Amino acid sequence: MVVPDIIKTWADDMTIQLEPQHALSPSEIDEIEDRLYEHNSYVTGCHDGQGLGFVVRDQLGRMVGVAAGYTWAGSSELKQMWVDKTYRGRGYARALLKAFVTEARSRGVRRIWVASYDFQAPGMYEKAGFKRMAEFEGWPEGHINVLLCKTLSDQED
Repeated sequence: MVVPDIIKTWADDMTIQLEPQHALSPSEIDEIEDRLYEHNSYVTGCHDGQGLGFVVRDQLGRMVGVAAGYTWAGSSELKQMWVDKTYRGRGYARALLKAFVTEARSRGVRRIWVASYDFQAPGMYEKAGFKRMAEFEGWPEGHINVLLCKTLSDQED
């Protein structure tokens, strides 16, 4: 990307203001994600990013479970997985995870990444074929943050 000299001069002369903002709005976070995607797509040449998510709702339409993430460049990240505590133990998390994996596979994804604290559900992911790739002790203090990956084959899992 070629940046015109006038913009370079303007940027060099600009006085920045650094301010604390510890609670970004959802629209500000979306804007950051869009700008990161724009840069990453430009650098890699991969412009196939899509959101990927499934929701479980109760009879009143309230969200009681979700699996949310994205696919991009042959990979996927499961960023949020949650089931309301009153609905746990009914297989909803497994159903959400299976739907997420199935859709990712249909998009040509070869690997799905997820992070899970030791007090969340790393065991569930391992039962679903995810492998531990890294463990970060003390994140948070007294616990472990586990990074897992599932490599998808062409066959159903």
